[in-house]
Amino acid sequence: MIKERKSASSNTRPIIKIAIGGIAVGVAVMILSFAILTGFQNEIRQKVVGFGSHIQISSFDNAQGVDIHPISKNQDFYPAADSFRQVENIQVYATKPGILKTDDEILGIVFKGVGEDFNWKFFERNIEKGKTPRFGQNRKDSILVSQHIADKMKLDVGDKIFVYFIRNEKPRPRRFFVSGIYKTGMGKFDELILLGDIKHVQSINGWDSTQVGGFEINLKDYESLQQTNDEVYNAIPYSLNATNIQEKYPDIFGWLELQDMNVVIIVILIILVSSINMTSALLIMILERTGMIGILKAMGSRNWSIRKIFLYNAMYLISVGVFWGNLIGIGIALLQEQLRFITLPEETYYISYVPINLDISHILLLNFGTVALCTIMLIIPSMVITRISPVRAIKFD
Repeated sequence: MIKERKSASSNTRPIIKIAIGGIAVGVAVMILSFAILTGFQNEIRQKVVGFGSHIQISSFDNAQGVDIHPISKNQDFYPAADSFRQVENIQVYATKPGILKTDDEILGIVFKGVGEDFNWKFFERNIEKGKTPRFGQNRKDSILVSQHIADKMKLDVGDKIFVYFIRNEKPRPRRFFVSGIYKTGMGKFDELILLGDIKHVQSINGWDSTQVGGFEINLKDYESLQQTNDEVYNAIPYSLNATNIQEKYPDIFGWLELQDMNVVIIVILIILVSSINMTSALLIMILERTGMIGILKAMGSRNWSIRKIFLYNAMYLISVGVFWGNLIGIGIALLQEQLRFITLPEETYYISYVPINLDISHILLLNFGTVALCTIMLIIPSMVITRISPVRAIKFD
């Protein structure tokens, strides 16, 4: 029926093209929406986790402070990463507020002390200049600073700088050398965090080598966050507390969850519009072929048999639209993933480009949902066929 001569379908041809185009654009937009949403969530999540790990273990006394009380690193769960199923590694840390000072500038920072067991993968991916420091048995004076701090303090790789810490109401200066400069786009962290050897924090606070601020746990799979957090909490001593990254930064993760609702609304509206387009096209196809329907009925064809002819044709049109929608959506997504030609204001979105995450399960679900819902919507207008009288239809034709 679709491939009839042009004269017989001149009226429906533009309508059919519009319906197919509407479905193609809708599917492409849905694929891009999911790819961008999940890509954006993954990027922001990775950045937050990069600074604070998935789970932190610390003393209950530390609460929200950065100048923390020490705990012993001699624990049953450390350093063995296989203490819990989904744990990739466990690392020690300690933080200390300080003041960064050069000849011309002064800036408040948070010095995060880390050890040899620290996972540098995140910072290595975001390094702008130099390299990440490595700490051995002896205390090292190299530090890693953000691009924001480097610009504000006019620093470059290899520069010398003093950090002033306070202990017993007295300043305790330490001299450091800039080993590398990183940039993540997360202003909340880039403006404050400076990474160095944990031995400096231990020395300034008067701790021994077995005392640390806490433990950070990195997981193999983010989806196991809550389950692993419960396992850790039940396994550690009562004097310690386990906090996952969602609990520590509820504002950021709450904001990310709100994006899910936006995409759901977009998908519902697009499928609704696509269904209305196909419904209109099917009605026009039926009305244009009223005479043919009357002849088929007069020859003994049942209503459902005639309806199936039009439904099969409509499903074919939906499939064509879905095919082109996939081609357009996936094509644009792959181009953006490689070229990053669509940019974002980094100070607002924490990332300088639109991130992409193409998940085959999302694409299959969108394709199946679009075809299924559009087909279901077409059953109602196809009922018009049951009301067509063979005598009137043939006479009208």
